[in-house]
Amino acid sequence: MRIHYLSHVPFEQLGAMDAWFRERDATISQSLLFQGDPLPDTGEFDVLVVMGGPMGADDDDSHAWMTPEKALIRDSIAAGKKVLGICLGAQLIARVLGAPVTANPDREIGWFPVYPTSAGKSDSIGKLFAGAPPVLHWHGDTFAIADGAVHLLESKGCPNQAFRYGDNVLGLQFHLELQADNAAALCDACPEDLADGPWVEPRDSMLADEQRFEDARQLLGRVLSAFLR
Repeated sequence: MRIHYLSHVPFEQLGAMDAWFRERDATISQSLLFQGDPLPDTGEFDVLVVMGGPMGADDDDSHAWMTPEKALIRDSIAAGKKVLGICLGAQLIARVLGAPVTANPDREIGWFPVYPTSAGKSDSIGKLFAGAPPVLHWHGDTFAIADGAVHLLESKGCPNQAFRYGDNVLGLQFHLELQADNAAALCDACPEDLADGPWVEPRDSMLADEQRFEDARQLLGRVLSAFLR
């Protein structure tokens, strides 16, 4: 299995996914777009992972790599590659599929449960969240569900948390991949996001419980197994 991931900022990397892929003898390559790395051809990978970042999904004018990145996502979907988007990555996939990305009514940052939708309850990935586990959120925007996509998960702070498009595309608004050190780096990079809000958890509380990060890592493995088979 050949994994290629797209990184938009230094503090958004594969996190716990790195070890999961390497344990399965996957080869991993990357395009660090923030430092000008080139994008690959679709024939160079089996799985494309599109990571998060603080920019918006329509900020093409501010980031020269965004338009060609969207073209790569579109070509990868058309070629039947597995495409996984996380946070901004999911929003970029939604835009490629024709759905708008807009500001969520409130920032959602911290550990809050997600719930399967009616469609998600019968989906191989959606049903992994049957117990409404708390997951780590960090976003101010939200994607709409594109035509032809299946809405899998929702939360009280943001109704659109995950979608599947066919069998080869998965978008997750939240971060199962972040471990405690990754989350701390995100807090350091974006402290202004932690201003008080109805769905904002303070830094100390967010980082305090190591078991939450371990539970998220275990759930991540189950999600990747179901998606990548």
